[in-house]
Amino acid sequence: MRPLRFVALGDSLTEGVGDPVGDGWRGWAALLAAGLAEHPVAFTNLAVSGAQTRDVRERQLPTALELRPDIASVVVGVNDTLRCTFDIRAVAARLDTVYAALTGQGAVLLTACLPDPGAMLGLPGALARPLARRQRAVNAVVHVLSERYEAVHLHACEGAWITDRAMWSADRLHPGERGHRQLAVRFHALLAEAGRASGVAPSAEPEFPAPTKSASLWWLATAGTGWVARRCTDLLPQLLGLAADEIRHRARGTSARLDVKASAAVSAALAAVVAGEA
Repeated sequence: MRPLRFVALGDSLTEGVGDPVGDGWRGWAALLAAGLAEHPVAFTNLAVSGAQTRDVRERQLPTALELRPDIASVVVGVNDTLRCTFDIRAVAARLDTVYAALTGQGAVLLTACLPDPGAMLGLPGALARPLARRQRAVNAVVHVLSERYEAVHLHACEGAWITDRAMWSADRLHPGERGHRQLAVRFHALLAEAGRASGVAPSAEPEFPAPTKSASLWWLATAGTGWVARRCTDLLPQLLGLAADEIRHRARGTSARLDVKASAAVSAALAAVVAGEA
């Protein structure tokens, strides 16, 4: 009997950053894989820390298609928002390509919308708002495309888990073990409801003790600081410009124009995707 094949695509969230096991990461996708069927599941995690939608389309998708998965998760987009090259139209086109290719092979697609990184990092309002606007744009695209491809979609940008510090690792951007388990439990419930998961649901309770405060601070001072710096270096000059623009609009009482502009960009991106299929 051919084992159920589950392939995970994405960035550090799906790679498992924040849920260390041994010398590597485990994460929500590995936890979910164990509960997808009563028999062993063939699980492959292609996710790579720092990956953007371009990386998923160009590097991860070809390998995923070769594996011909029964279930494929695609959770990506936050790193796109942290780059000066952010382009919602390009993000929409890449995600559409990836979703279409996987579902075209018959895979059940798993997707998720995510919290905005500015809020999670606790950035000042003028810096956080532009990032929030970008993440809302990505989430809006993911919502529409998930519905189009009949994906099993998790609204991970909502819920009490976002403000529960026990769910998050020291860097505030990645879930800790408890948070990864929360994602796995919620995905499993959606799949079971759709008749796509027959195994035992993952436990919501951590297997390992939470890192001590001193260990968390040490991680932030060493690996964590480097992780954030590598992903924000090219964004910072632009983000400061976006923040200045935000302040000017707030002073004039015209902040709503920025939201309208972002919404128009999302609509144009989705329209371009539809036009490309015609």
